[in-house]
Amino acid sequence: MLLKTALLLVPVAHVLMLDNGLLRTPPMGWLAWERFRCNTNCDEDPKNCISEWLFMEMADRLVQDGWRDLGYVYLNIDDCWIGGRDASGRLVPDAKRFPHGIAFLADYAHSLGLKLGIYEDMGKLTCMGYPGTTLDKVVQDAQTFAEWKVDMLKLDGCYSTPEERAEGYPKMAAALNATGRPIAFSCSWPAYEGGLPPAVNYSLLAEICNLWRNYDDIQDSWDSVLSILDWFMQHQDILQPVAGPGHWNDPDMLLIGNFGLSLEQAQAQMALWTILAAPLFMSTDLRTMSVQNMDILQNPLIIKINQDPLGIQGRRIRKEKSYIEVFMRPLSNEASALVFFSRRTDMPYRYQSSLAQLNFNRSMTYEAEDVYSGDIISGLRGETNFTVIINPSGVVMWYLYPIKNLEMSQQ
Repeated sequence: MLLKTALLLVPVAHVLMLDNGLLRTPPMGWLAWERFRCNTNCDEDPKNCISEWLFMEMADRLVQDGWRDLGYVYLNIDDCWIGGRDASGRLVPDAKRFPHGIAFLADYAHSLGLKLGIYEDMGKLTCMGYPGTTLDKVVQDAQTFAEWKVDMLKLDGCYSTPEERAEGYPKMAAALNATGRPIAFSCSWPAYEGGLPPAVNYSLLAEICNLWRNYDDIQDSWDSVLSILDWFMQHQDILQPVAGPGHWNDPDMLLIGNFGLSLEQAQAQMALWTILAAPLFMSTDLRTMSVQNMDILQNPLIIKINQDPLGIQGRRIRKEKSYIEVFMRPLSNEASALVFFSRRTDMPYRYQSSLAQLNFNRSMTYEAEDVYSGDIISGLRGETNFTVIINPSGVVMWYLYPIKNLEMSQQ
């Protein structure tokens, strides 16, 4: 039934198109869910409960610790903010935890040069049981978010049917457009349909959503990161072509700074998500982050790669011995990003290759900058053999750019 419904929507996609001109590069910011979940116990845990004070503190940290100036501008509320609906059916925040309202919080974020994101669900209830956006509430809720001056909406899919989602997500895109306020639209729709065609119509998604969750929720563990990566690589021929400026695949939040990843694994997630042209939504306590984790997330070169204006999602180009993988992402100005990734868990691995083996132009000379160490590797030609030493569960990431054309230099 879903497939038939989605196909029926294709001819009117241009009418429903989310024509907001937003997110020409992957969005960057902070999202509450992974670290703070649905902690509403403000009496016993006031510093960590879902409340306006938590979001104001995180907004302050985004500015004072340099995140905003690097591009981390979205401050995103997730589930558990809703207090109910008033007599007119309008959403209202929990009065105890958000006493000044969402518009106040948006004004606070905007005063700091940030943007505010909010969460709802295309169903009877949100995933944690708060009032959802049913089909008859879509237009009203979109107008409410616009009046509150919200800048992004994440619309989840719990407690909804495939038919409701097929009608509701395009309807919300149209309703957001109709408000006249540019509101980025994050859709969880494909994750609830298995993430793949024919149940998921990615041509339609690219016209109504700015980003979308394809797969399972991330959990604070390395196994979870690997399961998401494996699914994306298994289906990269489907997923890679549909991403681009204004519409992105979203493998879910960055775990860096939480409890489940080692330093090497944190560097690996940041590198791999960057290769995937993924949104960079941190979900950690910015008040207690270590310097090492901050260095990973604030690395200016990896942010430059993630925000490359071409917006091409990278691919896995080699898989060797079941535990060594190489990923490549084309970038503007003929540059590329390369990630050498080891799944070994015992000891560092010496990986030997050449650019020719990785299908780079033999007639070019390249220079590579190691994203994490800052080392420069000069004079790399197609046939030049090189060795990278990859730590267990770790990566080596290069920013690779051409220096000159050998054939032209020999003329």
